[in-house]
Amino acid sequence: MNPTRRAVLVHSIRTAVAAVTSLLTARLFKLPESYWAPITTLVITQSSLGAALGVSSRRFVGTALGAALGAIVASYFGHQVLVFGISVFLLGLFSAALRVDRAAYRFAGVTFVIILLIPRSAPPWRVAFHRFAEVCIGIAVALILSVLWPEKEDPSLDE
Repeated sequence: MNPTRRAVLVHSIRTAVAAVTSLLTARLFKLPESYWAPITTLVITQSSLGAALGVSSRRFVGTALGAALGAIVASYFGHQVLVFGISVFLLGLFSAALRVDRAAYRFAGVTFVIILLIPRSAPPWRVAFHRFAEVCIGIAVALILSVLWPEKEDPSLDE
């Protein structure tokens, strides 16, 4: 088998193992939207530990920020469009104050939208906690995989 095909095969197997591990772990903890764990793992899974650490830290900070603000806004202000817009603006200011980059702000915004705008019967703080836990599982699995099964750099895979 040529080296590029072998690299694609190994990368695909590694990615599938990571995604399934994340999903099963989230289901083990009976998280209601367990699909967020493998989504996060797929976002985080990188070819090197260094790259995975950077994405992971931004995803973690952004998710924590978006979950916290989402829980507060949903609990006290509801789903009003003006409040939503002001909150997204505030997320940008909070991100800047915490000195995190735009990727963290993007993850914060995505988490905020998921918590605030998707109707649920559970209390906002529970939804926020579950979302944060699902993302943390995805991050942990991706980082553990990067350490236990590091992937060799292959620029041809990024094409």
